[in-house]
Amino acid sequence: MATIRNPILPGFNPDPSICRVGEDYYIATSTFEWFPGVQIHHSRDLVHWRLITHPLDRLSQLDMTGNACSSGIWAPCLTYSDGLFWLLYTDVKCCEGAFKDTPNYLVTAPSITGPWSEPIYLNASGFDPSLLHDDDGRKWLVNQLWEFRKDRNRFAGVVLQEYSVAQRRLVGPVKNIFLGSALGTTEGPHLYKINGWYYLMTAEGGTGYGHAVTLARSRQLEGPYEVGPRNPVLTSRDCPDAVLLRAGHGSIVQAGDGQWYMAHLCSRPVLVGDKPRCILGRETAIQKVRWTADGWLELADGGKSPKVEVEGPNLKEHPWPAEPTLDDFDGPKLSVHFATLRLPAEESWLSLRQRPGWMRLFGRQSLTSRHRQSLVARRVQSLHCQATTCVEFDPEHFQQMAGLVGIYNVRVWHYLAVTRDEKAGKCLHLFSCDNGKFEQVLDTPISIEGWERVFLRARIEESKLTFFYAGGALPPGDKESALDKLDWKPIAPALDASRLSDDYVQGPSFTGAFLGLCCQDLSGMQKPADFDFFQYKEM
Repeated sequence: MATIRNPILPGFNPDPSICRVGEDYYIATSTFEWFPGVQIHHSRDLVHWRLITHPLDRLSQLDMTGNACSSGIWAPCLTYSDGLFWLLYTDVKCCEGAFKDTPNYLVTAPSITGPWSEPIYLNASGFDPSLLHDDDGRKWLVNQLWEFRKDRNRFAGVVLQEYSVAQRRLVGPVKNIFLGSALGTTEGPHLYKINGWYYLMTAEGGTGYGHAVTLARSRQLEGPYEVGPRNPVLTSRDCPDAVLLRAGHGSIVQAGDGQWYMAHLCSRPVLVGDKPRCILGRETAIQKVRWTADGWLELADGGKSPKVEVEGPNLKEHPWPAEPTLDDFDGPKLSVHFATLRLPAEESWLSLRQRPGWMRLFGRQSLTSRHRQSLVARRVQSLHCQATTCVEFDPEHFQQMAGLVGIYNVRVWHYLAVTRDEKAGKCLHLFSCDNGKFEQVLDTPISIEGWERVFLRARIEESKLTFFYAGGALPPGDKESALDKLDWKPIAPALDASRLSDDYVQGPSFTGAFLGLCCQDLSGMQKPADFDFFQYKEM
């Protein structure tokens, strides 16, 4: 029998919603301010997973212009019924202070890869919407209810309302069916109908180190709901030395062999001094679960803490082909692993056609902008990895920059930029932003005057991020092996990679570290930079 090794979805893949259709398993995860919206991974054995699609891939479905950091897409819910995939999601417009603006939407598709419909607006009373397809054909929405008034519980319960397929809207009364358990911070509801019981699975205890999965049940849809006697079903709150911490926000699925599994979020912090830092953000793991004789859910080993190695289902093993580490930009569209900030990649600022085999980025707004950046990046999924590129860029003045960036959000990043300086001419500069405070790391820029192209590299080793550069031409032969033969020069000092973490960032911080390419032209002239390739490699 195969072994599941956790996390199954490493690096910024939180709030999993798991769904089985025949022999196929799918997990949808939150993407927050990164576009396209919602990541969907596919497996046929619960062991091997691959990223296959993003349903929210056009502006008519998702416009996050100006959204705050760590707002946007929260906790999607993926289900299958009536020959369709159903995806619910929140596009959080504001998540700071007493108020939260949380419009919830529904899209559907006949196939997991689409085409996905235009969104149907549902409500905005809270976040984390989820859909139950009941035995009688009716459909019911649950979502967290947000409370802003003084001296009230902000997490005010789980509300229920019917969804009418014919009318394409919510209908009937709204009822608060569950006020939460003693753990509090009740969110992430999923409602299941199993063996005549309605089971309500929620995330409680907050999404930090006290996070947990709890369960309640009722014979009646509207309740009252009895809190599980063995709650929490899953948590690492009492196991500070566990590998998988912050465990919570679960959803369940029955495998093809009849066994049950729970997908849940978790984190693997590194210690910087005595401070934990989750550079990889919140990830997704799977635990085997079982039903007790009295009809409650528990981990298969009878415990509560998540395990790194889990017994997989009795299914035929189905590994996926290894994915290339280098993207040569020779296809008609970006790799599924790339993401942009808040808005889709459009020909007006990102072109794979104007110079075939290269990606052209037209300089737009600064790395601190929440509106129109020219940035494309991919998740950091290992604490030992590197990203490499080659850029041709001829800046005319200091306001024009292009290069390689390690970024958490618009307030926290490290940036190796090709730019121009009055004394050094064309040069490399190293900049950082520390919770909104701009830092010029190099006192004197590195002159590369006369260089047509420059190779750039960023390497993450645990809590350190080191940038490198090289000139000249690639040696003949395979491009990937030729890259390591270049005369790479490190740029001192090594930077603090742990800044790119949930625990370091001030304000809402629910995402993870990215490595990517960007171009700015603060003069507004949209000076372009050309990138030959992007390589992401784990070591």
